[in-house]
Amino acid sequence: MNTSPHILVVDDHQEIREVVAKLLKKEGFRVTTAADGTAMRAALSGNRISLIVLDLMLPGEDGLSLCRSVRAESQIPVIMLTAKGEEIDRVLGLEMGADDYVAKPFSGRELVARIRAVLRRAEALPEDPHAPQAEGYVFAHWRLDTAQRHLEDAEGTIVPLSTGEYDLLLAFVERPQRVLNRDQLMDLARGRASAAFDRSIDTQVSRLRRKIEGDPKNPELIKTVWGGGYVFTPKVDKA
Repeated sequence: MNTSPHILVVDDHQEIREVVAKLLKKEGFRVTTAADGTAMRAALSGNRISLIVLDLMLPGEDGLSLCRSVRAESQIPVIMLTAKGEEIDRVLGLEMGADDYVAKPFSGRELVARIRAVLRRAEALPEDPHAPQAEGYVFAHWRLDTAQRHLEDAEGTIVPLSTGEYDLLLAFVERPQRVLNRDQLMDLARGRASAAFDRSIDTQVSRLRRKIEGDPKNPELIKTVWGGGYVFTPKVDKA
């Protein structure tokens, strides 16, 4: 049985699908391709997908909506492809739960490097349906479910988290009321070996604040310790 990672490439341009598929197969990956959201969902239902390379601009349901849908149902890593250079598109993709993005035109080497980096991060916390259910954490009006790896509000609504955001929040809830500097958070959240985000911990914290704080500009849960790092202030209980 071939146990190499299975990559799903979703792009409406046939030439791009074929080029990326050929590249990834050459690198030892298994590859399935899809032209739109309908074909993507069919591929997901019939295969155990390791990672999705998802184009932002698709006919019908766009990549942002599809990414949000994937994140609400699973923790399959998603790398967004975007032809746009505006930062807002990248931010929106990450807010919808994408793990990384690659701007078109991109080099094959860059895409493969980012796929491998995201897979390494995802494999650090593998999903095993037969494993014992992990305990969750409750803080403020939130519940972090460590079995399903998602965040729920008081009404039970799931808030999409990228792999990086989940790992960062887990690092905080496991160490409440402790000052954690940036180097410690880098190590705890994703390890120094991973460079998929090439963004600072400060930016990652800002994105997380926008999801869990009542007023992200005046945070109460993740407070900045000037010159020291950050401290997660609420009382944390195991669910």
